[in-house]
Amino acid sequence: MTHLDNAPETKAAGADLTLAYEDLRYTLESYRAANEERLAGIESRQGADPLTEEKLVRMDAALDDTMRRIDRLTLERARPALGHEGHARDPLVAEHKAAFAAYVRSGEAGGLKRLEAKALSAGSGPDGGYLAPSTVEGEILRRLAAVSPIRSLATVRTISSGTYKKAFSTTGPASGWVAEAAARPQTGSPTLAELSFPAMELYAMPAATQTLLDDAIVNIDQWIAEEVESVFAEQEGAAFVNGDGIDKPKGFLAYPTVAEASWSWGNIGVLNTGVAGAFPASNPSDTLVDLVYALKAGYRQNAAFVMNRKTQAAIRKFKDSTGSYLWQPPASAGAPATLLGFPLVEAEDMPNIANNAVSIAFGDFRRGYLVVDRAGVRILRDPYSAKPYVLFYTTKRVGGGVQDFAAIKGLKFAV
Repeated sequence: MTHLDNAPETKAAGADLTLAYEDLRYTLESYRAANEERLAGIESRQGADPLTEEKLVRMDAALDDTMRRIDRLTLERARPALGHEGHARDPLVAEHKAAFAAYVRSGEAGGLKRLEAKALSAGSGPDGGYLAPSTVEGEILRRLAAVSPIRSLATVRTISSGTYKKAFSTTGPASGWVAEAAARPQTGSPTLAELSFPAMELYAMPAATQTLLDDAIVNIDQWIAEEVESVFAEQEGAAFVNGDGIDKPKGFLAYPTVAEASWSWGNIGVLNTGVAGAFPASNPSDTLVDLVYALKAGYRQNAAFVMNRKTQAAIRKFKDSTGSYLWQPPASAGAPATLLGFPLVEAEDMPNIANNAVSIAFGDFRRGYLVVDRAGVRILRDPYSAKPYVLFYTTKRVGGGVQDFAAIKGLKFAV
């Protein structure tokens, strides 16, 4: 499949994205008009009209559907084609790509064995498969960055070993002011914490018919990347939010939470809404403002809100003191929605609003959360376990965890 093959699809995705964005604008205007009607009814009759409430629920669902369509079309338009010319000019990459295609299509592993012997790496023994070409690995990682919400916000490091370790100063670097010719006083010793991020194995097992594999026009690299994209992204998304760190990355909500007033290193600071399982009845948006300013100014510059769609639906009705809505739609096609002027990222693995649930996170996730990818994606061809289908056991190693506990705050729906 060439760049030219993808051109009509890209233009169609762009046109559909523009239409979806226009639908979002129109639906949002209708939604806000209905909400104003609801508020007017509450003020005049001390109660909301059930028909208006039902209408708002339907329009909430329509807004969510339109946002999903925009996200999907944005991803389709952003997907790059494989087979870049720079890789094609590299004879080793081209040889690896040809050997890998022969292995996937027919099970011929001789070419891959010779390449891995040259690289002094193991074959299909304990590693369980063969390394995919760099084009396949790069495509998988690009797709994951687009569809895995926390990965798109976090710092991502590629490692060659099983664990990434780093030292972090919990008190900041020792420093001070001094005159040009004055003696340099000894500074206090910094407090260091060693952080360890092991890479855990993530796998997917797409299946294909031999007819598909025999079709020379099918781009095998593209097919594998598409098949594992959603599976890897779904597993990653859940682990980066709630993972317990046992055979998976540790999510930022899996760390101990403490009241922001008594925050200490190693914990995630949270603010309570003051109401069990809900926002306060009066001035509910004040809790969001308090959450923003619980974060130090240096972190707020690149901060973002993280929540799921149900929580987002609840805050769409919030206004500031001037009557302006706090939630704003994307400023352009492909841009994120904003809340209080900060980007809003949807992560469906965030908890729904409930008693004692930390349903909203706010912070600089690039400084606060680290994702580690071990280099290499391995694929093992299995034509026997699910005849007549051919299975491709695809594995990559990924880890993650909080690297700066001061960079992420949460909003807890509790008294």
